[in-house]
Amino acid sequence: MLSMTKPQTMTKLYALLFASAFFFSACKTASKSYDKGDYDEAVELSVKKLQKNPSDAESKDILKSAYPFAVNRHEDAIRNLSTSNNDNRYEAILNEYNKLQDLYNAVQQSPAAAALVNARNYSEYVQTYRDKAADVHLAAAERWMSEGTKQAARNGYYEFVRALRFRDNAVIRAKRDEAYNAAVIKILIVPIQNYRGYNYNSSYQLQQFQNEVMRTLAFNMNDNFVKFYSEWDLQGARVEPDQILEMNLGRIRIGQPYDQSSRREVSKQVVVKEIVYKKDSVVKEYGTVRAMVTSTKRLLVSEGDLYLFLRDPSGRILWTDRFTGEHRWQTEFATYTGDERALSESDKGLLNKNKHYDPPREEEIMAELYRQIQTDLSNRLRNYFSR
Repeated sequence: MLSMTKPQTMTKLYALLFASAFFFSACKTASKSYDKGDYDEAVELSVKKLQKNPSDAESKDILKSAYPFAVNRHEDAIRNLSTSNNDNRYEAILNEYNKLQDLYNAVQQSPAAAALVNARNYSEYVQTYRDKAADVHLAAAERWMSEGTKQAARNGYYEFVRALRFRDNAVIRAKRDEAYNAAVIKILIVPIQNYRGYNYNSSYQLQQFQNEVMRTLAFNMNDNFVKFYSEWDLQGARVEPDQILEMNLGRIRIGQPYDQSSRREVSKQVVVKEIVYKKDSVVKEYGTVRAMVTSTKRLLVSEGDLYLFLRDPSGRILWTDRFTGEHRWQTEFATYTGDERALSESDKGLLNKNKHYDPPREEEIMAELYRQIQTDLSNRLRNYFSR
């Protein structure tokens, strides 16, 4: 007889334990479901067993007992729900009839099961209560739509959407779309104006800025019932705006470089003379060298404002706000007089910056101001219209 080594024994033991754990976790039996009172699952599992083995006596006994229990439970629930005045009662009743129909469909999958129990077909009841549930939502939708407000149209839209879950046809879909169009707040965005007459002459950047705002509002709003239109889009859609959004450039200040300088004396002990007596005998003489370092910090600050006005078509102001951007640029460089040997490594680093202290171009500054304003503007617009 061959003997197994300890590692082989442990490997087989782990495999056996894993298989056992998998078996017990995956093992669902009709008798266990029946004992727990889950008669629907007991019916389903016993039918599956009878599909594989039509003569299985235990599955037959469980099916004959579990099916009437399951039917009685759902029919009792239907009777209780029928006495309720809740608007959602038809959906709840429909849910019970769906479960009864699921039981019928399960039994029909096995000839042996169908021969054991006289399963009832509830498809007519399912359709009846689908229609009742749809009618409840359609009636609610019509009540909302009769109010004639944006919020009521939004509520009506949601009711039409719910009705379509139970009765999907072209008429209800068309009413849903009408409700959506009535609920949407259509906002015209007027082209941005140069309110203070700032003479920066890049209409391209201004147009790009407005395009970014439009793009953000079109694809990043938290509310599907708010739509933004350019003047061109609104004319093409042939609709009147509900609100008008105006944005005007206010104060734009491109800063001038401002220098702040400081002077300091630096010194260092260095070798000023070496006397060689022999090849291996050198005497060094030290002396102090000095330099005057002038450090300059150059700062440039630019600022811009954008003003927002939201009004209705009659001119009534709904919201005003102000958005700001700031561009800040600074550098530091140095010059010196005296002995270069007195300079530290950090001083030399500042000297190397002397050729790289030109401030950014005006278009670069404006691009950053626009970016900051656009980010702040988009965030606050999303927050405002999601309320």
